[in-house]
Amino acid sequence: MSNSQYFPDLMTPDVLLDTHKSRTFEPNKHTPHRNTVIIRNNPPIFPLARQVEEGIQEDTVFVDEVDNDVESSTDAMKPVKFLHLPPTELQKLYRAQVLRFVKQQTGKGKIERFSVLIVVGNGKGLLGLGEGKGNDYPSALGKAFPQAVRNMDYVERFEDRTLWTEMEDKFGSTRIILRPRPVGFGLACNPIIHEVFKVAGIKDASAKVWGSRNPYQVMKAVVRMLLPGHMPTLMGNGVGGEGRTMEKGREMRSAMEIEMDRGRRIMPLHT
Repeated sequence: MSNSQYFPDLMTPDVLLDTHKSRTFEPNKHTPHRNTVIIRNNPPIFPLARQVEEGIQEDTVFVDEVDNDVESSTDAMKPVKFLHLPPTELQKLYRAQVLRFVKQQTGKGKIERFSVLIVVGNGKGLLGLGEGKGNDYPSALGKAFPQAVRNMDYVERFEDRTLWTEMEDKFGSTRIILRPRPVGFGLACNPIIHEVFKVAGIKDASAKVWGSRNPYQVMKAVVRMLLPGHMPTLMGNGVGGEGRTMEKGREMRSAMEIEMDRGRRIMPLHT
């Protein structure tokens, strides 16, 4: 067997691997050098490989069509454009939202302000909460949805269907108890909690709400109970950091209390 079968001739151009598009930039006032940029694997070589095997193409270079439609600066700067998920994945997310609007009487007439509180998730354990305000509903939703996607975190579920244990929490004048249930029980709870459970992928659970049933407070309280970590939503910085007035006293512990509980001293990382 000849050596050519083991060692191919690298000086011979390959139809697939050497397919590329190049562009040369002549010297200008910024640089005195002549530069050549080679774009490889654009488009991917696999469609080209199939056509070469079928004998349709031999050494033709495929070039993607360039879309000349340029987005406006306003659309390009929307927060949703900077999310880590592609548009196809964003469309698959489950959503549940609460809308409220306030009318303020001024000398120029009534001014309406909209506020949207939204939870998003994939129905398989991911859950995120976002809030947005604006002069109209689309602008408020445009602020709340990207924030909810960025805040998504994993919710621990027992057997991927229910809660691990009974939980109780108090948010403002709202007190909530969440309980796990057996297979096939379903969701027996407040309508707002029902929507949050569906978004998070919890299928068997029950809940009871005492005190205020304000949808805003109920949704925030449930999300805070489900999300893990040392710094859940609306709980300051986790070591006694300041929060908003409505969040005061929501079980935020001081640094000394955490040190006494853990038996270790907390050292600040910033100087």
